[in-house]
Amino acid sequence: MEDHDLLRYSRHILLEEFGIDGQARVSAAHALVIGAGGLGSPAALYLAAAGVGRITLVDDDVVDLTNLQRQIAHTTAREGQAKVASAAAAMLAINPTIAVETLAVRADADALDRLVASADVVLDCSDNFVTRQAVNRACVAHARPLVAGAAIRFDGQLSVYDVRDAASPCYACLFPPDAEFEETRCAVLGVFAPVVGTIGTLQAHEALKLLAGIGGSLTGRLLMFDGRATQFDTLRTVRDPQCSVCAQRPAS
Repeated sequence: MEDHDLLRYSRHILLEEFGIDGQARVSAAHALVIGAGGLGSPAALYLAAAGVGRITLVDDDVVDLTNLQRQIAHTTAREGQAKVASAAAAMLAINPTIAVETLAVRADADALDRLVASADVVLDCSDNFVTRQAVNRACVAHARPLVAGAAIRFDGQLSVYDVRDAASPCYACLFPPDAEFEETRCAVLGVFAPVVGTIGTLQAHEALKLLAGIGGSLTGRLLMFDGRATQFDTLRTVRDPQCSVCAQRPAS
């Protein structure tokens, strides 16, 4: 590790649990971030600042004025740009030593099959049920840990689905693909800006722990955030043996 790296990441290296070895693992890692909006903005910025060596951003949207209340990777000057290009500019301004790959496309099954296979951790920062299910299927197929977050109005949720642990549920165990869920969009119901910041930052938190190999993850737990009361609650989650996505993998 070069001297400038030791300085840049010194506050992580000083942590006994993290150290030089943890930083080396982070610097050698590849993170895939699906969505460069409210959740993806803080997640991507923290991953970049922490020195994740390679980060791939996937989002087919462009920066809109209504995004700027909460999507902190973007600026007024970059209105109309692809979100992935805008976020990459912000990330590289913080840390020009990392590699950022951008894909201004919708994350469909074919693209995810290729992208997830090469990633060490996947962050689902998308805003729709179809994409979340597609990301989960790819993560199960390639046994990649998935850090999935969601936020609307004053509420947020977060969990880690890691099928390398045979007891871990996948996203579909909790939210079956054939279930009827009412899609809730920020454009219709609104969202309190710091809520997406809170959940997106915690997604980076969980992803960095996984990459560095420190601490315990949220696997088997669903973290719920009530922004009105500023209160966290945790629900235990279990694998569904009849899950249509992950039921074929070995039981613990």
